[in-house]
Amino acid sequence: MAGHMIYHMVVGRREVLVQLDDELVARLDRLAEIEGTSRSELLRRGASAVLDAAEQFEADHHLRQVYRRIPQDPVLVESARRLAAHTSPEW
Repeated sequence: MAGHMIYHMVVGRREVLVQLDDELVARLDRLAEIEGTSRSELLRRGASAVLDAAEQFEADHHLRQVYRRIPQDPVLVESARRLAAHTSPEW
């Protein structure tokens, strides 16, 4: 990797106790082995995915609430629909 600098960011971690049933542990271990990672890394990824999904859900919910309070202008919606019809790629 000549010419490239590699940075390692140290992230503080806290150990937490999580109780899982035997089947879930076995499934995690199989996937960890296939992916060449650890069970802990899979759980970190899973926790991050759950939190990201919850944040996305909240943002979507907020957006829906805004549109209920301030509906889109029908003229703007129709213009956007026509523009999209003319500019969308041919599949």
